[in-house]
Amino acid sequence: MDATARIHRSARRSGGAAGWPLAARGQPTMPVLGFLGSTSPNDSTSRLVDAFRQGLKEAGYLEGQNVLIEYRWANYQYDRLPTLAADLVSDQVAVIAAAPPVAAAFAAKAATQTIPIVFMTAADPVLTGLVSSLNRPDGNITGVTIIDSTLGPKSLELLHELTPQASTIAVFLNPDNPSGYKLTDIEKAAQVFDQQLAIFPVKGEHDIDAAFGAFVRQRIGALLVAPDSFLFSQRERLVARAADQALPIVSDLREFPVAGGLASYGASISDALRQGGVYAGKILKGTKTTDLPVLQPTKFELVINLKTAKALNLTVPPTLLARADEVIE
Repeated sequence: MDATARIHRSARRSGGAAGWPLAARGQPTMPVLGFLGSTSPNDSTSRLVDAFRQGLKEAGYLEGQNVLIEYRWANYQYDRLPTLAADLVSDQVAVIAAAPPVAAAFAAKAATQTIPIVFMTAADPVLTGLVSSLNRPDGNITGVTIIDSTLGPKSLELLHELTPQASTIAVFLNPDNPSGYKLTDIEKAAQVFDQQLAIFPVKGEHDIDAAFGAFVRQRIGALLVAPDSFLFSQRERLVARAADQALPIVSDLREFPVAGGLASYGASISDALRQGGVYAGKILKGTKTTDLPVLQPTKFELVINLKTAKALNLTVPPTLLARADEVIE
């Protein structure tokens, strides 16, 4: 069975006797874990769900053998998340795993104050109000964050190494997202590299069209995309529009260069999902959420799309290639 098929499978809702609760068949009942996803099941999420399963395995749990997983996908319709979270609560799952972005975590938190929740997010969990403390999260919720305040300046430094000739850098950020790049940090970094920043607030598709329309007039030389769930969902469109204007595009997420962008540097989402799986397994074994501090990123990955660099007539410094965790050719 391929990864996408496994994602679609609902172990407790299959047809026929195989879908009956195990207790009804005289077998020991397996714990049921709820997986709440804001996005949709596709090749990208298959990789992330596999990473979550790997974490569960490290904690001693194998799907279908000693744990069942109920999957709920909002398909980017975030207004569906409260209903999906309530559905998992009514199913009396033992733990809810809330996958990125942060909207899933808030939906789960609003749905239950008793079922343990493990979030995996690119948001700052204290700043956004998910928890009051990283070291000792309160209530029934803990998890993993991949946010790091240094990523904005580091991404800008990466863009400078790849495109030193670009004097003006466009920055896409969502002004409603408190966990995106801190503007003051990247402005200071730009001064060091003697580059100008053109900040474009982006909250919808019309903002993207308006921004790309302004690029020629402002002589934009490259594009930096701040972390944000909407911008992430638009990555293929952003990459295509940037390619039309021969603009290098850099972000903090691997999925951008995979889609054809130039490069990315940031915390590993796969590793965050794996750590979330480990936490979910620990909770299934009886550990309280308040005894599990929110994990912060320890693994960062540099991804370079060499094919895109060649198409843009850019030379990637050998030292940068040597540092890369992944080179796409």
